[in-house]
Amino acid sequence: MNRLEANSINLSYGKKTIINDLDIKIPKGEVTILIGANGSGKSTLLRALARLMKPDNGQIILDGENIFKLPTKEVAKNLSILPQNPNAPEGMTVFQLVKQGRYPYQSLFQQWSKEDEKVVNKALQETKMVELKDRTVDSLSGGQRQRAWIAMTLAQNTEIILLDEPTTYLDLAHQVEILDLLDELNKNEDRTIVMVLHDLNLAFRYADHIVAIRDKEIYAKGKPYEVVTPEMVRNVFGMKCRIINDPVSDTPLCVPIGNKKVVNL
Repeated sequence: MNRLEANSINLSYGKKTIINDLDIKIPKGEVTILIGANGSGKSTLLRALARLMKPDNGQIILDGENIFKLPTKEVAKNLSILPQNPNAPEGMTVFQLVKQGRYPYQSLFQQWSKEDEKVVNKALQETKMVELKDRTVDSLSGGQRQRAWIAMTLAQNTEIILLDEPTTYLDLAHQVEILDLLDELNKNEDRTIVMVLHDLNLAFRYADHIVAIRDKEIYAKGKPYEVVTPEMVRNVFGMKCRIINDPVSDTPLCVPIGNKKVVNL
């Protein structure tokens, strides 16, 4: 059963429609990556799936229920989101940030517990942030800062994790580091991960399931080797390319065709 899905949703900002009559089912226990040109609605769709944006029409369904009718804390125990470019208060340490992930489990009668401590320490270990836990978030490098935010998301201890451009502004080595971490969480802990990525080749390498968005709707969806074709890239991104096999991951590799001389392969 798909725990998270959207049925016939319309999303808009004011009078501008961003997503039109879209249906999507998020495969449980897989890595789903949303791709599309700038302004295609990827991040907007992710926000709606996280209950941060209410559809004009249609429904977001979590475990068979309209997500907007569920208590906030119940949703937060099942689904977490890391938005693009999050900001921490000045002077906040990594440990203080990661502790914020435990807010769904706190109440007037249930304060900080040994279980909270255990989960936070596990999140720090998984993201290799234990030695940096007393550093302030604003003193970290870009890759370290992103790992700190992912640790906070892990401390929320949800099966479903949504991430909007988790590799933005990171160099290639740190991008691969973050994506390897998410891949391990998926494979080792059966986390369902949904993320937006701009880098097509990294998306094709790490995705179990690709969703390509064009003109307010889903253009193609499925396993990378099923949907990644020169026609798909041309129609979704307006770019000519060749698709070859990635010799490292045995996944599709997109080679753009620009104005440079093209060598026959």
